Amino acid sequence: MLPYIAEFVGTMMLIMLGDGVVANVTLNKSGMKGAGSIQITIAWGLAVMIPAFIFGAASGASFNPALTLALAVDGSFAWDLVPGYIVAQFAGAFVGAIIVWIAFKGQFDATDDPGTKLGVFSCGPSIPNLPMNILAEAVATFVLVFAIKGLPAEAPAGVGNLLVFGIIVSCGMSFGGLTGYAMNPARDLGPRLAHTILPISGKGSSNWGYGIVTLVGPIIGALLAVGLYGIIPW
Repeated sequence: MLPYIAEFVGTMMLIMLGDGVVANVTLNKSGMKGAGSIQITIAWGLAVMIPAFIFGAASGASFNPALTLALAVDGSFAWDLVPGYIVAQFAGAFVGAIIVWIAFKGQFDATDDPGTKLGVFSCGPSIPNLPMNILAEAVATFVLVFAIKGLPAEAPAGVGNLLVFGIIVSCGMSFGGLTGYAMNPARDLGPRLAHTILPISGKGSSNWGYGIVTLVGPIIGALLAVGLYGIIPW
């Protein structure tokens, strides 16, 4: 039971911190409005690193259905744990997004633009083009998962989490402007569901048509990463 709880709470924290920084930087009446993409990118890296330090020993700190699935495919994660992990990850992301809305409700109410409100919860493309958007997500997730696979096993405890922070920030700074770099189906679809059901004033569409990008792209990228890593004669 502990691994599932760890994945739920860890993913919830990830979204609280990640969606929280987007709300902090983009919503009206926030004290950090306009801080910009650099703050968002660094904060998303920290949003992954902090729960990883807390829950790494308990669950492996995946917090990502695409990563969980890819690690099961390459044999480094037990298949019987996959369904429970994925449910916990999506549920944690959903709850985390609701907490962000509660915390920033006044700022949501003060913001008129529906796209800005949706952007707190979910990713979106700078140029809408489904095939290219899926490719961008696949490329970013490939780098993420391949780099995670390459983390040195002999590194001292905790160092791997610092390296993951660097990986997330690097992916965001290199690919974030294309699609928002979800690299994680739960990170996008859980909060997108929260956006759909929450009584957010003037929220507009949840744009579920884009959900295929953040579902398929990360899974393709993660599977390609473990496939290539597995055939390299290290």
